[in-house]
Amino acid sequence: MFEKVLIANRGEIAVRVARACRELGIRSVAVYSAVDRDSAVVRLADEAVCIGPADSRHSYLNAAAIIEAARQTGAQAVHPGYGFLSEDPDFAEICADNGLVFIGPRPEVMLALGDKSRAKALMAEAGLPLSPGSLATVATAAQARTVADETGYPVIIKGAAGGGGRGMTVVWSAEEFIPAYERTRIAAQAAFGDDRVYVERYLTQARHVEVQVLCDGYGNGVHLGTRDCSVQRRHQKLIEEGPAPALSAATLDALAATALRGALRVGFTGAGTFEFLVDETERFHFIEINCRIQVEHPVTEMITGVDLVHEQLRIAGGMPLRLRQEDVRSSGVAIECRVNVEDPERAFVPTPGRLTRFVPPAGPFTRVDTHGYPGYLVGPHYDSLLAKVVVWAPDRDLALSRMERALHEFEVSGPGVHTTIPFARRVLEDPGFRKGRYTTNLVDRLLGVPGSPGDEPCPSSSAHPTRRTR
Repeated sequence: MFEKVLIANRGEIAVRVARACRELGIRSVAVYSAVDRDSAVVRLADEAVCIGPADSRHSYLNAAAIIEAARQTGAQAVHPGYGFLSEDPDFAEICADNGLVFIGPRPEVMLALGDKSRAKALMAEAGLPLSPGSLATVATAAQARTVADETGYPVIIKGAAGGGGRGMTVVWSAEEFIPAYERTRIAAQAAFGDDRVYVERYLTQARHVEVQVLCDGYGNGVHLGTRDCSVQRRHQKLIEEGPAPALSAATLDALAATALRGALRVGFTGAGTFEFLVDETERFHFIEINCRIQVEHPVTEMITGVDLVHEQLRIAGGMPLRLRQEDVRSSGVAIECRVNVEDPERAFVPTPGRLTRFVPPAGPFTRVDTHGYPGYLVGPHYDSLLAKVVVWAPDRDLALSRMERALHEFEVSGPGVHTTIPFARRVLEDPGFRKGRYTTNLVDRLLGVPGSPGDEPCPSSSAHPTRRTR
C-alpha cells in the first residue's frame, strides 16, 4: 500500500479521498488554487500545496504543477477524483513517466475508452448491444446526414471526446440536421479540443442506467449492481438511486453481467462505470464507459457496503481484488440528491456567495458528502456542486421518505445563495418518480419544456414525436 497519495482535485471528492487515505493509514497531500486555500480538504489533508491561481487551466488542470507538488512532498501516487484530469490519458502517462502511480486505468486503456466511438467499437467486439447509428465518427456533414436519415429521427450527435454531458445535440428532423451537426462540432472542439462526432438514435422514452465495476491488474473483476441516473437536466445528473427501480431482476442481472464482460475484455483496472440506455421494453444499449470514480458512487457503497475509494487505492497499489462476485451482497435501496449552489427559479444559474448558515441533515442511514461549512465562500470559478445527500432504507418507499426528511433538515443560506434543494423535493413528490416509472424526460416535463414527452412508456421508442423547441 502507498505511504503518501496526492489528491489532484478539489471539493467534496477531494475530502472523500482524504478521509479514505486516513482510514487506510496513508498520508494525503491536498493541492489547491489560490482561492481554495480555506477549503475543507486543506484542513483535512496531512499536507497542502498551492498550485496556481483560480483559473483551473493554471491550477487543477496544470499537470506540471501537480507533478511538481508530488515531487516536493514525496507522494507515490495521484488520485484524480472526477472531472479535471481524471480521464486524461496524457496525464496518466506523465504520472508514470515521473514515477507516480495514477490511480485509475492504464493510459492506453483510458485512451481507447475515452474516445466514445472507439469505445463503442470495442464493446461491439465484446458483444455489447449498441444503439443504432454510426459505429465510427463521421467526417462530413453529408456522411452524418446519411447516417441520421438511415437511422431515423430523432438522433443525437455526440462528440467523440465528450464527457460530463457536454458536446451533445438532439436533432428532431432532417431539416435541422446540418446546422446541428456544425454546432456540435464547434462545441466539441471548444470543450475538448477535438471536433470529431458520431450519430446515434435518440430514445425518447429511455432510462439512463449504469453499472459499477471493479477490476484489478490480475484479470479479476466484479460488478456491484446498477444505479439509475435518469433525473437529468441538460445531460447533467441531479438524482441517482440504486438499484434501478421498476426493472425486472432478469434485466438488472443482464445489465451487470454485460458490463463486467466488457470491462474484462478491454483489460480495465480500477473503479469504472458502464452506462446504458434502457427502453420501455427493457432492451438496453451501451452508451459509454467512465474510467473514474463517479459523483454518485455513494449510492453503490450504501447498498453493498463496499468502499470504492478504498478499493481504488488497493488496486492501484498492486493488490488483488478482495471480492469475488459471490461475495457481493446488495441490500435495500439508496438515493442520492445533489445539492448545487444554483437557483432553479432562474434556469439554474449559479449563485455563488458566502455561506452564513450550513446545517447538513443527520439521522439514521443518512450520509452527506460535502466540502461546505459555515463561513465557506462558494466562488464562481468551479462546478456548483456543494453537497450530496445520500440515504439508505430497506425499501424504496422508506428511502423516499428518509430523503424527504433529510432535505427538509438541510439548511443552507447566505447573501444571494440559492440551492437546488427545493427542486429536488419537487422531483421526489412527482407521482411518476415515486412509482419508479420515470425517464430522462422527467426534468423537462417538470420544468415545462415545450413538447417534452411524458414519462409513461410510449408504444415505440423509435416513433417520431412532434418536433420540440428548446
